[in-house]
Amino acid sequence: MAVHKLLDDLYEHSYSLIAIHSPLKDYRLAYFINHQLSLRLKRTKEDFSYIEDASFSTFHHNDETTDTTWHLITNVSKIVANETRDADLFGVKSTTVVKYLIPEYKKVDYFLKIDNGDFFYQLKAAIKAINDLTHVVTAYAIDPNQLKSKNNLIFLSNA
Repeated sequence: MAVHKLLDDLYEHSYSLIAIHSPLKDYRLAYFINHQLSLRLKRTKEDFSYIEDASFSTFHHNDETTDTTWHLITNVSKIVANETRDADLFGVKSTTVVKYLIPEYKKVDYFLKIDNGDFFYQLKAAIKAINDLTHVVTAYAIDPNQLKSKNNLIFLSNA
């Protein structure tokens, strides 16, 4: 009788992932990262949405000289839902629902994904440059293989 085995991980992770803690708005952080790392991160036309009613803003840069693709994406999506009630004096009660791209890292504000198998030697320099930004609290590398929700980042490989 033949034995069939399924591969555990069909997606090869050839990217680096940097977690960024910062109170800045996404476009301001992209501007400062562009200036610090000499990139040209641009806002994508459509936000990424893998969860119903949740969208995550995404910035993209493709460096053809080094064959590196950079993605800055928010980790937090806040959805404001309004409920109408007759018993309430004002009639409308709003609640905020928070969704995370990577739920294991709920305190992380942004992720910087760097698609390039040869970029690993420059990762520490990029993290140091991001940490040197005034409004960045901290930035550090994350091993994508340790993430339970690493499949949420697959869409960014060919954006």
